[in-house]
Amino acid sequence: MATTPWWKNATIYQIYPASFQDSNGDGIGDLPGIISQLDYIQSLGVDAIWVCPMYDSPQYDMGYDISDYEAVYAPYGTVADVEALIQGCHARGMRILLDLVINHTSHEHAWFQESRSSLTNPKRDWYIWRPPRHDAATGARLPPNNWRSFFGGSAWTFDEHTQEYYLHLFAAQQPDLNWENAATRAALYASAMEYWLAKGIDGFRIDTVNMYSKPADFPDAPIVDPSNTYQPATSLFCNGPRMAEFLGEMNAILRKYKPAHETLTVGELPSTPLLSDVLSYVSASANQLSMVFQFDIVDSNMGTDLRFNTVPHTWTLSDFRARVRATQTLMDGTTDGWSTAFLENHDQARCVSRWGDPGKYHAQSAKMLAMLVASLSGTLFLYQGQEIGMLNAPASWDVREYKDVDSVNYLAYVRDTTGNNPVAMRKARAALNYLARDHARLPMQWNSLPHAGFTDPQATPWMRVHDNFRDVNVKRQAIDEDSVLSFWKRLLRVRKAFPRVFACGVFRDLDPDDEEVFLFEKVGDGARLVVVLNFTGEVQRVQLGRELVGGSKKMLVGNYEDVESEDADVLRPFEGRIYLVEG
Repeated sequence: MATTPWWKNATIYQIYPASFQDSNGDGIGDLPGIISQLDYIQSLGVDAIWVCPMYDSPQYDMGYDISDYEAVYAPYGTVADVEALIQGCHARGMRILLDLVINHTSHEHAWFQESRSSLTNPKRDWYIWRPPRHDAATGARLPPNNWRSFFGGSAWTFDEHTQEYYLHLFAAQQPDLNWENAATRAALYASAMEYWLAKGIDGFRIDTVNMYSKPADFPDAPIVDPSNTYQPATSLFCNGPRMAEFLGEMNAILRKYKPAHETLTVGELPSTPLLSDVLSYVSASANQLSMVFQFDIVDSNMGTDLRFNTVPHTWTLSDFRARVRATQTLMDGTTDGWSTAFLENHDQARCVSRWGDPGKYHAQSAKMLAMLVASLSGTLFLYQGQEIGMLNAPASWDVREYKDVDSVNYLAYVRDTTGNNPVAMRKARAALNYLARDHARLPMQWNSLPHAGFTDPQATPWMRVHDNFRDVNVKRQAIDEDSVLSFWKRLLRVRKAFPRVFACGVFRDLDPDDEEVFLFEKVGDGARLVVVLNFTGEVQRVQLGRELVGGSKKMLVGNYEDVESEDADVLRPFEGRIYLVEG
């Protein structure tokens, strides 16, 4: 008899080490800090934690540039601290996932140092090197193709020593590994996977999981942005022909340590719009990944080419709910696939600042968005600080507070391409205020002490703490039964109690064109959820009666305590309710 995997009715709590809890007063979060808060994490009712990269790194991209897979970034702690964290999680009945970053390494990794040392070095082919092209008219040296890096500019950097270019889909300090080389893959599996699996971890969040198989001829990308020399090329380097083979090898490694139903693998899967392609990764029969992160929802209101090339707060509810439907289709009962539900992570701005009201209706909208994401099918992911309704950094902050490479590079790109045009720069700053990754990286707000209890009062935190920390913090919300934190705890208990309709129910949007109220149902095994969410700061009317017929009904969760009747058709600002209909 098949065993139902533990992760199908689980909530995973994501931790960004630099910003979670500092234990030694150096202003940087660390592993002992995480360990000190394990009781708090357990109290939320989550089943596992996912720790973002804690490996040794020069930190050009906050640890996603790894210089040694088998060592820990010194300010975060030691390998022994990771072992203690694993033990601490397991002692509390929680599991632990680590980040698996294997499309690229740091340029300071010993493998790359050898690779770039000479054209004949045995590790030369461990990375992707190509000779330059030359302009036919001028003879000027050009990169091997026109691919654009995710962080702007060419995806190729010229190495003076060997007179060739190396590929980096991300920052120049993150050279791409050559997955066509079997020796490279074997070294990766041993160093990045087996080293930590042997210590008892329970799975991986796999970074850029669809980018390892690249076209051998590295053709130019289609020109979709004529104003730019370099073009987005995800259609060429995502979902390549050998991905199934590579993931099969990785699964063989995982099975050496735990059976499939015990090990969780969640892949970051950008630029994969077709359901058939997503299923090739997450269907049970494909036996590739447990689940993936689809980005339909969090890509709402982003620029189609450059994420920051957008006008903030121009999203519509009809578009937003279409994005929700796109992620839920994978689990509509007609496939054997599985996916995730999330609104925040380390790469996204805060959800209340994007789709809620960070002012007058802060708590109500935070709870309403919690009801939305917790009602969706798939494995639920909760990002640190989301459970207390943390917000984007204030718009009044100086732009120098933004530290992320993506933010810094975008501002430089706009400045350089517009001649520092004031209008263009204001538009760029507004987009950063809205969507920058920095917002998710502000320190966790634990209490009302200086620096929100994240670090010692006398220390200087690596990122500035949000100005609202005295009002929005864990300590204050923990003693308030009506707080966002208390609401999340109740919500997670309810979700876990009814897996057939929460985690596993089939989603159906009941009014796809409504621009104010999101009304949907989840159907599963003799029961239905009916979820109604007011996405506005105004009173809205909705006819719930016909949706609540067909059996016994009760309201499981609501973010206003004084609902006059269970089928009341008046929704107050950002009000949400979840009903269970059985029979």
